[in-house]
Amino acid sequence: MTIETEIKLQLHDPERFRRALEGADAGLLAARHFEDNYVFDFPDGRLRSRGCLLRIRVTPSGSVLTYKGPAQADGPFKVREELETPVVNAAEMMHILGQVGFVVWFRYQKFREEYTLLVNQCPQPEVHVALDETPLGFYAELEGAPQSIRALAGRLGFKEDEFIRDSYYSLYIRSCQRTGVNPGHMVFG
Repeated sequence: MTIETEIKLQLHDPERFRRALEGADAGLLAARHFEDNYVFDFPDGRLRSRGCLLRIRVTPSGSVLTYKGPAQADGPFKVREELETPVVNAAEMMHILGQVGFVVWFRYQKFREEYTLLVNQCPQPEVHVALDETPLGFYAELEGAPQSIRALAGRLGFKEDEFIRDSYYSLYIRSCQRTGVNPGHMVFG
């Protein structure tokens, strides 16, 4: 079982954040690319009601099927089980999921850059950083050990009270409520 530990940070100045990553000797894992994410559930919403996620992510370099279990209830970090496997044919996999009763209940898009860096003096020093441009604005996701995430966020100028545990879906719904927009999918255009 793989456990994912992560936070999001809202970025008001993504260029400054990118420069800070470069200053921290972050290694580029993936240049800016487009991602299309399809989140599945049964029509009765039983996965969502349990706090679980089943997603197919489509990128230019391939597709991935992901399952995420419910997040731990408290603390500054979103901690939960994550299982992933590559998908050779995303359209066919989506068709298969439909045939067994799943529906796409939410779709979200983003442009993403991915970095990795080491946080010295931490027992598990590697942190994976994703810089996301979404229809809602710019966010960073930091994934790794809690001590390393906390140390890196501090080095990048963020306090723990700025850590976001929410999913992009939750952020989207709140944005729709603030702006009076009827929710649909979080897509560009």
